[in-house]
Amino acid sequence: RGRAYDNIFIERLWRSLKYENIYLQDYESPREARTGINNYLKYYNYKRPHQSLDYKTPAEIYFSN
Repeated sequence: RGRAYDNIFIERLWRSLKYENIYLQDYESPREARTGINNYLKYYNYKRPHQSLDYKTPAEIYFSN
């Protein structure tokens, strides 16, 4: 068994995705949902600043090394 903290990052991502996108959108079809979620994940990684990353984006942190 893994530790409880192993999934904390993915759980946080799913929480953000649900509360900031899925619950706010009225997707009519699975295709529309896939497109909307893909757009949100691009926003999440490249434009949305994260407090835990000193208000940088995950892409800034990942590609800076």
